[in-house]
Amino acid sequence: MNLSAAIRNNPMTRFQWSVVAICILLTMIDGYEILITAFTLPALTQEWGLASGQQGLVASVGTLGMGIGAVVLGPLADRIGRRRHILFSLAFIVPGMVLSGLAWSFESFLAFRFLSGLFLGGIVPSINVLVAEYSNKERRGAVMGVYGIGLPLGAAIGGFLSVELIDAFTWRGPYFFAAGVTFVLFLLSVVRLPESADYLVQRRPAGALQAYNRIADRIGVARSTELPPAPVAADNSGLASMWRGVMLPRTLLLWVAYATLTAAFYFANSLTAKLVTETTGDPEFGIRAQALVAAGGVIGALVFAYVSRKLHPRVVTALIMGFGTVVFFAFAEFFSDRTMVVVLAVAIGFAVNGGLAAYYAISPSIYSIGVRAAAVGLMMGLGRVVAFFAPNTATFLQERGFTAPDLYQLYGLVLVVSGIAVLALHATYRGANRRDAMDEEDDAQCDPSVEKPTVSAR
Repeated sequence: MNLSAAIRNNPMTRFQWSVVAICILLTMIDGYEILITAFTLPALTQEWGLASGQQGLVASVGTLGMGIGAVVLGPLADRIGRRRHILFSLAFIVPGMVLSGLAWSFESFLAFRFLSGLFLGGIVPSINVLVAEYSNKERRGAVMGVYGIGLPLGAAIGGFLSVELIDAFTWRGPYFFAAGVTFVLFLLSVVRLPESADYLVQRRPAGALQAYNRIADRIGVARSTELPPAPVAADNSGLASMWRGVMLPRTLLLWVAYATLTAAFYFANSLTAKLVTETTGDPEFGIRAQALVAAGGVIGALVFAYVSRKLHPRVVTALIMGFGTVVFFAFAEFFSDRTMVVVLAVAIGFAVNGGLAAYYAISPSIYSIGVRAAAVGLMMGLGRVVAFFAPNTATFLQERGFTAPDLYQLYGLVLVVSGIAVLALHATYRGANRRDAMDEEDDAQCDPSVEKPTVSAR
């Protein structure tokens, strides 16, 4: 059995779990940095006297940068490798966060947040794909769910830390803290993060065999004298394969499902602190409510990981969207009740932050190795460009008479669209089209002497 087959079919090794652990740490800081403006928005508003429209821009400009970064920089991972792409992105995130903390005006802050957002958007597809490619076939959905705790956990811890950091160092403290932690993770990744074995086999860059054998040593597989042949299931026609045959409706449905979820995600994670603060007059309570939204996402990701062992991950994703609709309407009903805000903020996070982890889990397996990072990056890029309009649309509607409960009801309906789209996506995997791209690659990577596992139509 070669290395790729061992990763696919053997129990998860300590080395594979170490890769997942590093990626969780990377998504933790990513989750904190994505939502850092939500935690600092009340303080920024007070210092610069921001109008409602300016608050929407502050809350969303980083998201716009992430969307463009995912589209423009994400595809580089399929060319230069997952590891190199992650290191490249981390190296630019650090100065972006430092400059954001040094911003002297509303305009300079927008420019620096957009810059750091470019590389934040670029890094996530590579991390996501790397975890999927180091997960074994039997537990891939559960592993991706566990990995999904990183983003909401980082946002939750960051939210609670931000209260103390802002008190001690003004709004600038959280940005400098994020820059320092990112630099530490950059050093850890240089030393410990491996390249994807799938990428090495598919692209065969210089030194691929040596890197392949170093991974084999860590997995406990015999070294090879040459790289195995590239998987026959891989589609080498480039990104055009996303738009051919059954892949056309799959791509479109995935994009609609993810984009609508991210609209609700960024609304809830960008403006909950602001809206709760305006309702209660207590900025600290607003930040804590925002942090509880993130904490709920940790629960959502873990529940997704567990339930995905029983049901197909796409079905679980649709169920989370349905739950989110109910919770958004309940939050609207009890928005002025502090006790219910605390409880329902966790449930909101369960749905939108846990839902984001679910989409991270289901997207890589749809596409073949050669275009996987680029395709996932395009999905995330589109979602985040759409998400740019979520807080801006909310502040626009608020200026025209929408109340906070009205806005939560609106985005609850958005989650209905996401749930319907992901169910329609799942319906395309039936009959002769029942297998994901990674299912086909699993079989292609098996040695001839290894019996190919039967793939359930689930």
